[in-house]
Amino acid sequence: MQKVVFSVIVFTLALLALLRILYTPPLPNLKEMKLRQEYAIKPKPAVDHSLFPELQKDFKTPQEVTEACIGCHNQRHKEIIASSHWNWERISYIEGRGIASIGKSNVINNFCIGATSNEQACAKCHIGFGMGSDQFSFEAARNVDCMVCHDNSEEYIKGASMAGYPDRSVNLTKVAQNVGRPQSMNCGSCHFYSGGGNNVKHGDLEDALLSATREIDVHMAVNGINMTCVDCHSAENHQIKGKLYSVSSGNENRLTCDHCHTNTPHMDRMLNLHTARVACQTCHIPTYAKVNPTKMEWRWSEAGKLIDGQPYHIVDTITGAETYMSIKGSFVWKTNVEPEYFWFNGQASHYILGDKVDSIPVQVNRLMGSASDPQSKIFPVKVHRGDQIYDPKTKMLIQPKLWAAIKGDSAYWQDFDWNLAAEAGMKRVGLPYSGEYEFVETEMYWPVNHMVAPKDMALSCEECHTRHNSRLASITDFYMPGRDTNAGIDLIGKLLIIAAITGVILHTLGRIAASVKNREIETEVINTHQ
Repeated sequence: MQKVVFSVIVFTLALLALLRILYTPPLPNLKEMKLRQEYAIKPKPAVDHSLFPELQKDFKTPQEVTEACIGCHNQRHKEIIASSHWNWERISYIEGRGIASIGKSNVINNFCIGATSNEQACAKCHIGFGMGSDQFSFEAARNVDCMVCHDNSEEYIKGASMAGYPDRSVNLTKVAQNVGRPQSMNCGSCHFYSGGGNNVKHGDLEDALLSATREIDVHMAVNGINMTCVDCHSAENHQIKGKLYSVSSGNENRLTCDHCHTNTPHMDRMLNLHTARVACQTCHIPTYAKVNPTKMEWRWSEAGKLIDGQPYHIVDTITGAETYMSIKGSFVWKTNVEPEYFWFNGQASHYILGDKVDSIPVQVNRLMGSASDPQSKIFPVKVHRGDQIYDPKTKMLIQPKLWAAIKGDSAYWQDFDWNLAAEAGMKRVGLPYSGEYEFVETEMYWPVNHMVAPKDMALSCEECHTRHNSRLASITDFYMPGRDTNAGIDLIGKLLIIAAITGVILHTLGRIAASVKNREIETEVINTHQ
């Protein structure tokens, strides 16, 4: 018994030693390590603005702060005035339209519909002062708001429905003395809260990113690299890298993962082959809206309900999200949402004010791409669905007037009269209104780019390459192994399996026959010798 135990121990030790000798540890991903080191070093401000004598004064208006900024940073305001953040539009080539201007001034969305005629409220997310109407001067340097992007005091906020002016509680002197490189909150003050609240529009951009863990986002995690927005969305002459697909059509100045990670980021060749047709986000962002819910549906057709003649709202007691508002209608919110998937080549088409509706649901922005397009990749997308006001006679979506300070100005949020709001809004944009309106189904597409999960939480192969419940079940214009069936390929596969089994059987029978034959020969030889 002791010999047996000793033999087992010796064999086990020998096996472990052999495994240790044969084991080859995975090679380190040097490119990833280099990136980690690069972004782990945080830039330090080169100057202390609180020491400048030009800023040692009691600023009465925000324009005075801008003048002080331009006094040193002369000509910088010209870069701002040339940017899309300022103009809310870009000139680009649009398929089917040619060279055209596109942006918030003429594009419809299915959230708050459009900015035109509602600038007083929408300008809370404009980088200027005084955009309360179509009379705003886009050439006036004093209108540029330097503080909204460069405040490092975390005390600067735009006022609600104040045409882009700061809230009256803001200490302009303190903010002016504490400016520097844009931080995530500077960007998030607009991009997190666009659409009327936290995480309403994007689904992957919300204030939870300001204190994120690696499970929420590996880039912005405070217990990780702790990157800021401008680490990726860098700028030259205030032209920031990256475009929002809801208002941009062209494929220029896009920001993609391979800007940092290259198109071969993995140590596995098979995974690197996927990057040619599969966006990094597809595997590395398995869900979005990980912390706070995002708005998935918005039904304008249900707006206008009143209690005793007064508007009201209903709040979900669990999430705290509003599920109904008299001024906006009903909403559906979701958390931990699995994206939908589409081919996307970086180009998009948009419904522009005045376009005729030719199909329902109306795709207010449509992502271009297909399996046959070599520039296309599979992207994860948030699809926002809803309905909005529509003119059945002119077959145009309506830009209604929503905001006004007081009742009696035709604004829907005050008077709750769709007819008046439609007439006033369409008059403002110079388009006809027949006097009739309905509500039509709409869809809007938001590619998901943030909330990147740790690599061990990325999608596994079988989540896509499976016959049942594949993540990519909706993309049917190409053949994917494991998911799809093809009569010809299936026949070849079956024939190969049959051939393999037949080969094994024939080989086995041959071995048996040879063994029998050898025994007969041995027997005959033995008998002969005897």
